[in-house]
Formats: sequence, C-alpha cells, structure tokens
Amino acid sequence: MIQNWQLPLLMTFIAGLATVIGGFITFFVNKNNMKVLSLGLGFSAGVMIFVSLTEILHSAQDLLVVYFPNNYQWMVFFGFIIGVVISKLIDTFVPDHVEEDLGDGCDFECKRTHRIKRAGILTAIAIAVHNFPEGLGTFLVSSQDLAIGISVAIAIALHNIPEGIAVALPIYHSTGKKRMAIWYSFWTGMTEPIGAIIGLGLLSWFLPQMFIGFFLAAVVGIMIYIAFDTLLPLSHEYGDWHYAITGIMSGIIVIWASLLLLHH
Repeated sequence: MIQNWQLPLLMTFIAGLATVIGGFITFFVNKNNMKVLSLGLGFSAGVMIFVSLTEILHSAQDLLVVYFPNNYQWMVFFGFIIGVVISKLIDTFVPDHVEEDLGDGCDFECKRTHRIKRAGILTAIAIAVHNFPEGLGTFLVSSQDLAIGISVAIAIALHNIPEGIAVALPIYHSTGKKRMAIWYSFWTGMTEPIGAIIGLGLLSWFLPQMFIGFFLAAVVGIMIYIAFDTLLPLSHEYGDWHYAITGIMSGIIVIWASLLLLHH
C-alpha cells in the first residue's frame, strides 16, 4: 500500500467531476435549436474520434509494448476489433429502430427523440469505460510524482468538460430534464475515481497494466464505432454536413488544446 494516497485520490475525483461542468454548459443552449444540436453532436464525435486515435491508442501501445515487444501492434489491433464487436452487439440488443418498442402511438418526433436519447446513453457508456483507465492512470502518476500528477489532473479535467457536453447534450435535448442530463454526466466522470480506487488496491500487480492496455484498445473500437454509427448520422440529420463538419473540427481543436496541456 502506498503512502499519502488521499491527495491523488482527491485529485482524480475532482478531474472526473469536471464532466458535470460540461453538463451545465448544455443548459445555455436553446433546446429547440436543431442546428445547435447538430453542431453539438458533431463536436462530440470529433472529441471521441480524436481522443481515441491519438491519446487512448497511444496509451494502449505504450502499456502493451512492455509485455509484447514484438506483437504489441497485433494486440492493439485485436483489442480494437473486440471493441467494434462489443459495439455491434450493443447495436443488436439496443436496436436503432424503435417502432416496435414504442408502438403505433409514437410519431416521427417521438421516435427521433428516442434516437437522440439513445445516442446520449451509448456515449455515456463509452466515455465511462474510457474514464475508468484514465482515472487509474491519473492516480498512478500522482502517487509517484505529485507535481506531475497535478498537471495531469488539470489537463484531464479540461478535456472532461467537452466529454460532459458529449453526454449531457443529447440527453437534455431528448428529455428536457436538466437533472437527468447532469446525472448522466456525473456518473460518467465518477468512473475515474473508481479506477483510482482499484489502482490503489492493485498498485503492486503487473498484470493489471497489461490488461488495461488491451482494454484501452477495445475502448478505441467502441468510441470510433459510436462516433461513426450514431453521432455523425444524427448530426447530419438535424443540420447538414456543414454543421456536422464544423462540429467535428471544433471538437478536435478543443480536445487537442487540452491534451497539449497534458503533454506539456
């Protein structure tokens, strides 16, 4: 058991809580403005795609190369495939077509609202899964070097804000319930301190690091699948491709800026 673990755990909790700030930002957006929703969904997709293909994929490679120096790229590849398969299974068991579930009394607007809410729930699941190893990493860095850990926690908190937007925006637009949007954004962030608590218990083990590398590769597959299968089509549907692309590029720019703080 490491000494002085309380502060690293608190830092990880605060970083995770930043998703709630993103949730509150969504309340300043006109709920009936479909063009803003289109931009927001594109923004969410940009965040997920960029984080997945840069930060998370790189972290997976760094963790796996230690244990599989000659085959780590294949391990990352197979982890990615597993993530895609998991996403496909979610699609199968949470069908996109809701006519049978909602009955004949549900009109087009009702079904569209259901799809937006579903996008928010799937995004929340993907980001919660992503935040778990992120919280573990923040805790491990902070427990070894508190000064570096503080900068890591601040940067993660900054890029958790757009992740909170990614979760809360579709939930709020589909339900109109602020409390529900905040609740979803809160719990996606709370997987970070959960990861830190598990890291505290498993700090002396070498196996979890190898497992987390493979796990991160699967998260990349999950997040990329959701971005292309759910977020981008909805962004196009509620605006046009110009709004979708603007949202994507805005998401990439914002998350890239926050990640530069993480690396510097």
